[in-house]
Amino acid sequence: MNRIVEIVDYDPGWPATFAALRTRIGQALGDVAVRIEHVGSTAIPGMPAKPIIDLDVVIATRSELQTTIDRLRPLGYHHEGDLGVPGREAFTTPPDTPPHHLYVCAVDSRQLADQLAFRDHLRTHSDTANAYAQLKKTLARRFGADRAAYSAAKTAFIETVLRAAASNAGPE
Repeated sequence: MNRIVEIVDYDPGWPATFAALRTRIGQALGDVAVRIEHVGSTAIPGMPAKPIIDLDVVIATRSELQTTIDRLRPLGYHHEGDLGVPGREAFTTPPDTPPHHLYVCAVDSRQLADQLAFRDHLRTHSDTANAYAQLKKTLARRFGADRAAYSAAKTAFIETVLRAAASNAGPE
């Protein structure tokens, strides 16, 4: 986690990179993937970000995880466990692919719900997205050599956005 934090301006090519990765992964997974989501800052139009695409493969239940692992292995992905984030299974990135992080979550994962709520809130609230962009740039300057500290320093902002997203969603 101690790689340099590099925040770059939004790249309009990120959605196409995501789409190409989604196609490749989706073909390998077939019907085991309920859907594949583009999450993280590269999924928010105009958002400065680390130039790494984040993808969440959504599976119906955790019982599909081993099948998912088996089908991703021929593409060069290797399961790394949850890396301390319950409900989100991480995979190594094959060296012959664009920079990305691949995660697998069950459809009922709290981690998945939070990632989608955060992404969707920033996509529809430009003032909050702008504040997050400024925060990311400030933190990258402050914690550029410490990715773990950079991530931890964003926690309070992210939690505030998730509370706002939940209050905007209303009762289910």
